[in-house]
Amino acid sequence: MTNQLKRRGGIGSEYKSFYKKVRGNEGDKCKYSVRLDTYGCGCQHDCDYCYARSLLSFRGFWNPSAPSIADIDKIKRKIRKIPPGTILRMGGMTDCFQPFEAEHHVTYETICEMNRCGVGYLIVTKSHLIAQPEYLEILDKDLAHIQITVTTLDDNKALTYEKASIPSKRVEAIKKLQSAGYDVSIRLSPLIEDFMDFDSLNSLGINRCVVEFLRVNSWIKSWLHDVDFSGYRLKQGGYCHLPLEKRWKSSRRSGYRR
Repeated sequence: MTNQLKRRGGIGSEYKSFYKKVRGNEGDKCKYSVRLDTYGCGCQHDCDYCYARSLLSFRGFWNPSAPSIADIDKIKRKIRKIPPGTILRMGGMTDCFQPFEAEHHVTYETICEMNRCGVGYLIVTKSHLIAQPEYLEILDKDLAHIQITVTTLDDNKALTYEKASIPSKRVEAIKKLQSAGYDVSIRLSPLIEDFMDFDSLNSLGINRCVVEFLRVNSWIKSWLHDVDFSGYRLKQGGYCHLPLEKRWKSSRRSGYRR
C-alpha cells in the first residue's frame, strides 16, 4: 500500500510523540503501559466522553478534523528495538482505526512490522474497519488482541455524542472476528447505565467483555449531555468517578462475570 504520511506544517503534520511508556500512578494501574499511537493531536471520532480530548483541548492540541500522522519509518525503527513478546497498546490517546486510516494506512503498516518482529499488539478501537478483509489478511492470531468499544447499542443515540462507526457495525465486526478465532472483546468504555440496553447486550453472544467507567471533569460535563453526574462523587486524579459499589453493580448488569 502506498502512503502519504507527511504534510508540511500545522494541521495534519508529522506526529512525533507516537510512542509512550505510561509511568507513575496511571502506569501502575495499567496492564499495558506501553502505548503506540499511529495518529495524534486529535481524533476524528471526537467523542464527548473522551478523557484524551479533554487533556489535549486544555493544552490547545486537539484537532479532530485533521489529526497528525505518525512517521511510519520512525515507528518501524522503534518496533525493531522492542523485545519480541512485548505487547503494545495501539490507541491510547487516539483511535488507530479512525477514518484517516483508510487513506494513510499507518496502522496497517505498523501491524505488518509488529508481525515481522514478533511484537504483540492490543488494539482498542471504535471502528468496524479492523474487520475488513485487508486487515483480516494481516492480523496475526498469536499476536493480536482486539477490544472494540461500544457505549450504546442504539445507532441514533451514539451519533449524538461520538462520530465513530455506528454500534451495529462494531458489533458485527466483533462477531466476525470472534467467529474467525481472534482474541476479541467488546469494550464497554465508558459504561453509562442510561445509555446501555443490558438485555440486548446480554443476547449478543459475545464471549469476552472489558468494562471501564466514565471519568468526569469540567470539560466532559460541558460536552456530554443526558448524563446525571450527581452520582460521580469519588474524586481522584483530577476526575470524579462513580463509587466502587455502583460500578460493581453496573458491571454485573452487563452479564459478564467471568
